[in-house]
Amino acid sequence: MAKSALVQLDAETKVLEAPHDHKDELRLWLRLMTCNNLIEAEIRSRLRERFATTLPRFDLLAQLARAPDGMLLGELSQRMMVSAGNITGLVDRLVDSGQLHRVPLPTDRRAQVVKLTPAGRREFRKMAQEHEKWIATFFEGLSPDEIEVLLAGLSKLKLSVRAVVADRRPLTARGYPRPRGQTSVVR
Repeated sequence: MAKSALVQLDAETKVLEAPHDHKDELRLWLRLMTCNNLIEAEIRSRLRERFATTLPRFDLLAQLARAPDGMLLGELSQRMMVSAGNITGLVDRLVDSGQLHRVPLPTDRRAQVVKLTPAGRREFRKMAQEHEKWIATFFEGLSPDEIEVLLAGLSKLKLSVRAVVADRRPLTARGYPRPRGQTSVVR
């Protein structure tokens, strides 16, 4: 069999082989993850090939492009949901490349605000324009109505997930949320 004819087996494909073994919610979650993974892998590849950069660097530049006055490292860490150590390493490399600069905070000389340099802003604009085109091509097989339906459904899903996370309760021995006020394990 030719290499190009080989199909990569992923979790979603495995579920499709035995759909009766899986609930629709699991199949939907796997479909969402598969789509995300496919898109993210292609974006990573294109950023590397076209701009010799990484997705985390692009994400950091995108955060700073929305903050003309710059941001503290801690703010970047929170927005990107990564550790301060990871942010520091990314910032160091982007400062070395001339895309960012650090400015001491006037009220606290120990804190530093990170800002895009003019060169960093120009480079990010180029990346962002291409990135937007890439995303559009991934969705060109969908009609505007289909996109609207997906957006509405995903908005409801996001609210549902947030409600569950906000209402995080310990689970019973059978894996169900424990009733409110109950502190011992149900036997």
